[in-house]
Amino acid sequence: MSVFATALAAAGAREVTFACGAEFADLARDVRFAAMRTTRESNSGIAERTAQDARAARGVTDFLEATKGGAVAVLLAQTRRRRTEPLTAPAQVLQDIRALHQDVRPDFYVVDQIDYATTLALHALDLPFVSYVTGHPTYLVTRDDQFFGLPQLWPSAVRPSPAELAELATEVRLTDRALTAAFAEFLAEHAPSRPVPPRAFASTSSHAAVVNYPHLPWLPPLPSPQQQVFLGHCTTPEPLDDTWLARVRGRRVLLVALGTFLSARHDVLRTVVRGALQVPDLTVVVAAGGRVAELADLATDPRVVVESVVPQRALLPHVAAMVHHGGNNSFTECLQAGVPAVVLPFSSDQFCIAHDAERAGAGVCLDPNAATPEDVTKALLSVLDQPEPFASLRAAVRAAGPDRGAAQLLEVLARHRSSASRAAAPRPDHGSHR
Repeated sequence: MSVFATALAAAGAREVTFACGAEFADLARDVRFAAMRTTRESNSGIAERTAQDARAARGVTDFLEATKGGAVAVLLAQTRRRRTEPLTAPAQVLQDIRALHQDVRPDFYVVDQIDYATTLALHALDLPFVSYVTGHPTYLVTRDDQFFGLPQLWPSAVRPSPAELAELATEVRLTDRALTAAFAEFLAEHAPSRPVPPRAFASTSSHAAVVNYPHLPWLPPLPSPQQQVFLGHCTTPEPLDDTWLARVRGRRVLLVALGTFLSARHDVLRTVVRGALQVPDLTVVVAAGGRVAELADLATDPRVVVESVVPQRALLPHVAAMVHHGGNNSFTECLQAGVPAVVLPFSSDQFCIAHDAERAGAGVCLDPNAATPEDVTKALLSVLDQPEPFASLRAAVRAAGPDRGAAQLLEVLARHRSSASRAAAPRPDHGSHR
């Protein structure tokens, strides 16, 4: 979102304020920054190392343990945890938004679609906002049979049984009702004149949504009254420093990164590296998060580089393939760079993204809890042997991006303001000559 904030400023927005946790202030180099926390959890780079309270830290541990049980086990754990505390300190968020509005007086807010406390506060204060979809587009719940936490698309390697899906559907419906009840209770106390949304998880901007994703033709229906601006990707050029250039120059490189949370699954990282080493002349670069020590023995091989963090965006133009977890940024960054992927989805919207990678010809999917080193070898060979299988999609994604998306959004908002001004203007009374 910080990249998009900068793009809005460059596209002509008069003043842009980036409001986020204080630990992210360095991301707002070209725009104004306002410190504001709207969730209990924080993740400033490596989830296990991020300073947070005991409950949030325990949540990270429980989440990682749940991933070992497979797709439905982790999705059940996620939705049940959301249900125990549907909103975190919503009154404080309301107070902070009210104070921010008094200070900045923005024409519009751009808010993370799944930051429900902020969306609720903006609704309570009747302030205009745009939703920003940081995950899969199906985070924009629209139909009665769509529920947050119940994937609408599944990749070939991960197909839960009907009984598992039925149990998950029951649980996400309970969570859906719990968040809607929390919205109703909050509005009754803090903004009794404001309407209660029929479904809280479906709360989104009535004006527009910025979707950090390509506009793929098979996406499920999205909210029809709302205009969606698809970014394709939200990356900016990033040079690779000389140290890293020396490590990868002249080599065929595989980048392995499972994200700031899932890098803790060092057992899966080990399987991937063992499989990758069966591919001739392949150098493997691993982002191991806080698990460098657990993989130290692998790093004794001259073809393996294990680091806590790696410059992913800068590295991508220099790699032949990537293994990732199906995170939105990893998927769209690979599309922008033209890098095929082996996707290992663990949770959340990663199953939908893995499905899209397969269907777009941009990668293949493996079940992270069942894949063997031999499966990894076979998958890597399949993507490495296909020269530019998604060239047309890559071209479309590259033609989009944050700068074009920011310009499109400003056009949408300008039309909205123009329509609102016309609607508010007094009309002449042609039936009277007084």
